[in-house]
Amino acid sequence: MGTTAQEIAQLRAKTGLGMMECKKALVEANGDENKAIEILRQKGAAKAEKKSVRATESGLIDTYIHGEGKIGAMVEVLSETDFVARNEEFKAFVHDIALHVAAVDPQYISEKEVPQEEVEKQKNIFIEQVKAQGKPENIVEKIVEGKMNKYFSEICLLKQPFVKNEDLTIEELLRDNIAKIGENLVISKIARFELGK
Repeated sequence: MGTTAQEIAQLRAKTGLGMMECKKALVEANGDENKAIEILRQKGAAKAEKKSVRATESGLIDTYIHGEGKIGAMVEVLSETDFVARNEEFKAFVHDIALHVAAVDPQYISEKEVPQEEVEKQKNIFIEQVKAQGKPENIVEKIVEGKMNKYFSEICLLKQPFVKNEDLTIEELLRDNIAKIGENLVISKIARFELGK
């Protein structure tokens, strides 16, 4: 099935990726825009994985202030080059991360940062809750695993649904921006402040 220039342009407007990448994805998806977006997302994840070993020594610190100065957030996002750090798309991405941190209040950036004793304590609480419900021993572990994944999505930035598009997690948004910008990007620090807390 052929793709029209208009379809390619629409996909490019939605993803911010190059015309040829969008055309290839539309051809591979037989013109289905949603499938094409998923194909581009998977390719973006593979690109992000390859770039993840590259050093990030530039970047940007940004803030977001909400509620007439009652809530604020500050984030540091690193990039490989100063050129990208000055890029408007990168600046918008960093600002979106600051907005998200202000809105959702993640405690950690990723699961790796959560102290092991906190993870074990929470896991034991879930095990006791599930056992108290009389669930069979063979499914307790699966239920607890699901509860732990939900717990991580509540406290870890990368696992949270993005406040401006809940179909995307912050991790997926980060990977999409790595693919779009073409450099390794790392969310390295976050802080949230609330007046009186």
